[in-house]
Amino acid sequence: MIESVKTRLSSGQRVTGVAIAMLFVAVAPTAGPAVTASAQSEASKTRTPGEVAANYFPNSVLINQNNQSVHFFDDLLKGKTVLINFMFTTCTGICPAMTANLEKVQTQLGDRVRKDINMISVTVDPITDRPEALKNYATKFGVKPGWHFITGSKADLDLVLRKLGGWVEDKNDHNSILMIGNVETGEWVKMLAMAKPSDIVESVLKLTGSMKH
Repeated sequence: MIESVKTRLSSGQRVTGVAIAMLFVAVAPTAGPAVTASAQSEASKTRTPGEVAANYFPNSVLINQNNQSVHFFDDLLKGKTVLINFMFTTCTGICPAMTANLEKVQTQLGDRVRKDINMISVTVDPITDRPEALKNYATKFGVKPGWHFITGSKADLDLVLRKLGGWVEDKNDHNSILMIGNVETGEWVKMLAMAKPSDIVESVLKLTGSMKH
């Protein structure tokens, strides 16, 4: 079951309901006893997708590029459609191109970003990427409100990264995947952050219900 969810997601198809919790369990090792997909599904039958997400994602207090404290779930995910990727400011590989591509996505989405859509870039290098560094990086790419570049203590950030399947021992090994999810419906898709901006926008709008599926 978990493997089939991973396959569906990698091919760009939607994953619904409690599958999101099983998806991230599949790709992100966490401490504690193993939970089977069937047990996860059974325990989640009486909960809404939003409640499943609230139970799965940490609500760690992190910091954005404006040096504002934010709760990861309550302030960034809850009630939103979100786009999440991984990066670090001193990256000389894919990160600059990925950020520039996502800036085009933000432009096409317009003021929906910061209303019902949040864009979230999580650094994999919290030691270097303090708020000032993230602010300078975001400014360089013309980032507008509603796109949060996130850092925090290494312990808190590692927890979030593990839950998202983005934790790496070497920051240069981070992936270039973009996760797009409607937290309240439990629908998620995964695609490359370097995909055509129009294709990313189409996937986002489908999840918000703004386009016919």
